[in-house]
Amino acid sequence: MTIATVVLFGAVITVGVLLISLTYPVRARADLVAQAGDASRSLASEIGRHRFTGSIPPRKGAFLLQVVTPDGRVVASNSSLAGRPPLTRARPAGGASSVEDRVCRRDGCLVVVGTSSPRSVYGPVVAYAALREPFLLRSSLLPLLLSAGSVVLVALMGWAAWYGVGRVLAPVERIRSDLECIGAEDLSRRVEVPATRDEVARLAATVNDTLARLEDAVKRNARFIAEASHELRTPITGLLVRLEAGLEQRDEADWRAATDDARRLSDIVHDLLLMARLDAGAEGGRERLDLGMLAEEEVARRPGRLPVSMDVEPGVLIRGNRLRLCRLLTNLLSNADRYGESRVWVRVRGEGDQAVVEVCDDGPGIPEKMRERVFERFIRLDRTRSKDSGGSGLGLPIARDIARAHGGTLEVEDGGPLTRLVLRLPRADPK
Repeated sequence: MTIATVVLFGAVITVGVLLISLTYPVRARADLVAQAGDASRSLASEIGRHRFTGSIPPRKGAFLLQVVTPDGRVVASNSSLAGRPPLTRARPAGGASSVEDRVCRRDGCLVVVGTSSPRSVYGPVVAYAALREPFLLRSSLLPLLLSAGSVVLVALMGWAAWYGVGRVLAPVERIRSDLECIGAEDLSRRVEVPATRDEVARLAATVNDTLARLEDAVKRNARFIAEASHELRTPITGLLVRLEAGLEQRDEADWRAATDDARRLSDIVHDLLLMARLDAGAEGGRERLDLGMLAEEEVARRPGRLPVSMDVEPGVLIRGNRLRLCRLLTNLLSNADRYGESRVWVRVRGEGDQAVVEVCDDGPGIPEKMRERVFERFIRLDRTRSKDSGGSGLGLPIARDIARAHGGTLEVEDGGPLTRLVLRLPRADPK
């Protein structure tokens, strides 16, 4: 930033110095010529009416004035030029009424303008007015001053850029150094948020939010691994025990129990693989589906412990992956069938631009404070663990992930005495 500032402004200032050095002398001399010309014409006009009895008073800002005859005789002048020879030998020629000249002497240079007055009281004369050139016009000091000033200005700009950008980036450097000290072993640390309320402060706040989400994700991942290990260890241990007993006793009941444990182990592994695909954002093919017909097919295909009452509105269309939506409905039905007492109720309806599926059961219910926790992986309510025959705690989390992957939601809502899970998905265009 400092180099860019110095180069850019240095180029601009250099161009400015060149323009001033080239145009100032020309413009300044033109202004002097114009001022001297006004004074000369005023003097010529006045000597056409009367003769000066003494020195010529200053006029139009000019103090050096002379009236000179064609043969070079001074007939009138101001006091500072009394007894002095003519300012210049230049005379109007070729029918011109005025003449310009630049006269340099030891005490400086003069810009002289003469105006012809053929019918003055002195006869044919030329009225001269002269102005001294400023010192800067007749020396090389102006370019030197401008160059020195530009160097100082560019140096000040470079220092200001270095200091200013450094001050701006200092909080960013602190954020970087703080992040460098944060490792995967300890994600509880946060970066310092400056009190400037600017973009850097918002950057630090965003970094802290990201660290908080990362810390939460790491904790959830660690908890998931621990719980998955626990869930897998239970059927594996039971399977090993029964296999060992079966090898010694060859009891048919032990072999059947071992088969159940192996089946449960397989279900858990399949659930974990599906959740990994959902977490990775892998999408299957999508098609137009009638949600009511899909629910009826799943109810008819899946034998349950409890009878199911259906209330289906026809023509509720959605777009989605058939296999995953079937898995979603299966998980909801399995959950209701596992915890219900006497019956399961399924209702499919359209609600504006949404397709709604309600799955209710008359089981023990879900406390309001636990309605979000049931969607966490491997979470099962303590009071239902004894009734859980083979559930892994992944059914509802997988169902919610599938719903979200289809742009929908899955929530536990108030259902009075019933446990009511409500799925909402975007409806497809009927055409």
